[in-house]
Order: sequence, then structure tokens, then C-alpha cells
Amino acid sequence: MTTSQEALQIKKMTIGTDKYPMPLPPKFDTPQQQQQYEKQRLAAAFRVFAHYRFDEGLAGHITLRDCIDPETFWVNPLAVHFSKISASDLVRVDHKGNIMEGKHPINNAAFAIHSRIHHARPDVNAVAHAHTTYGRAFSSLGELLKPISQDACMFYENHSIFDTFTGVVADLSEGDMIAEALQGHAAVILQNHGLLTVGKSVDAATANFVMLDSCCHSQLLAQAAGELKLIGHDIATKTRQMNGSDLVTWGNFQPMYQVVLAQDNSFLD
Repeated sequence: MTTSQEALQIKKMTIGTDKYPMPLPPKFDTPQQQQQYEKQRLAAAFRVFAHYRFDEGLAGHITLRDCIDPETFWVNPLAVHFSKISASDLVRVDHKGNIMEGKHPINNAAFAIHSRIHHARPDVNAVAHAHTTYGRAFSSLGELLKPISQDACMFYENHSIFDTFTGVVADLSEGDMIAEALQGHAAVILQNHGLLTVGKSVDAATANFVMLDSCCHSQLLAQAAGELKLIGHDIATKTRQMNGSDLVTWGNFQPMYQVVLAQDNSFLD
């Protein structure tokens, strides 16, 4: 489904869109203008991760394919807290590990995992990964999320499990295996490790990650309380087609962006 088709479908379910147009991803006059905008969105994504406390130690990274040179991608600098990252701090690296722009080293695991996903999935422009409390806990179960809510349906038949843990990811071969496990899905649960999500925009990949972590939390609570009542296949599939679309997942990031922009807009620098 194209963005215009998605917008039409959502418009039919929205009140007042003729007078108050629905927000849509922006269009740009030049590649340079797009690049700067997308770097600012990536920097904002790290502020969102900090807001949700997805910021322990050196772990955690979000990458964005460069719109001018698609064989390279932007990533966060090593050992800079997510709440302090600005667009000018970002590092651009190629698929061989060469730093093309930037003044900081990067996390080796970020390169090993993200470079292989960007290489294997040309439809993916952004990849988000972190070691969150609920993501770590849920990943230890070695099971998929169940369709227990409207939000969880976003990941119904749209995520997978990578069930091989060999320690800190240090080489490209494991990155290749993670990319293969991801398949054509929007997310993968890295067993005994954490969560990883992807998207056509950094907005979508980040919002997907926040939602996946929240759904892990919900299922952990529900399983502890009693027997789960699942949403049926047909309804879960229909719901995923709506709330897992590119436009909706992009839209889910916009309120998060507004929050971090109001708190501290220094990420735009």
C-alpha cells in the first residue's frame, strides 16, 4: 500500500481532515535539505530513547541510511549519552566500517548488526536497538509476542526471534544471521539480548521500538496475572494492516518528537 493509499484510508477514519489536514511526511527541494532534516530526526530519536530510559551504558544504537549516499548510514557516537546527542555529533560510516563523516568512534556492535541489516534490506532506512528492562526480560522467554491488544497486533506475524546468543556481537557473520532472522518483518526479538526494530524512516523505526518495548511490558504483566485471551487471526491481521502501516508508524513518532523538542531543542544543532 502506498503512502497516498494509506493516507486516504486513514482520512476515512478521521474527523475534520478537510479543515485540518492530516500530517504527512515532508517533501524536500534538495537532497541536502532532506539529509539535514533526517539527521535532526535521528538526533531527536536518541532524545526519545533517553526520555524512555533506553540509555544504559554503552549499549543501544539507532542508524539511518544516508539519502545522498545510500551505501552509508548515520549512527550515534560511542559513549555520548542519548540526551546529549545533536545532529552535528552523528557519525556516517560505510558498509566496510570506514568513517566518512564525524569526529567520534562508534560502537562495534552497532556496525556489525546494523550494517548487515541495511545491506540485506534495501527497503529499510532505519534500524533501532537497545537493551531495555522489559525487552531484556521478555527476550529471555524465547517466544513471540501474542496478539493480546490492538497495539500488540502491530507485530502480529510481523516479528521474529533470533535464538542464538554468543555474547556481545563483534563480527559481521552474526549481523548477517540477525538480518536473516529479521526476514521481511518490522522487528526481531534477540533472545537473551534485547529488541530490534526497523522502518522506512527513523521516525517509524523509533516509534516501533517504543511500542514493542511497551507491548513486551504488557504481556509480562498479563502473563503474571493469569491466562491470556488472544485476538483471533483475521482481526489481528486486519488490525496490523492498519496500525502497522508506514504512515501510521511514522505518525506515532510525531507526538514523541513534540515532547523532546519542547524539552530541549539542542538536538537540532
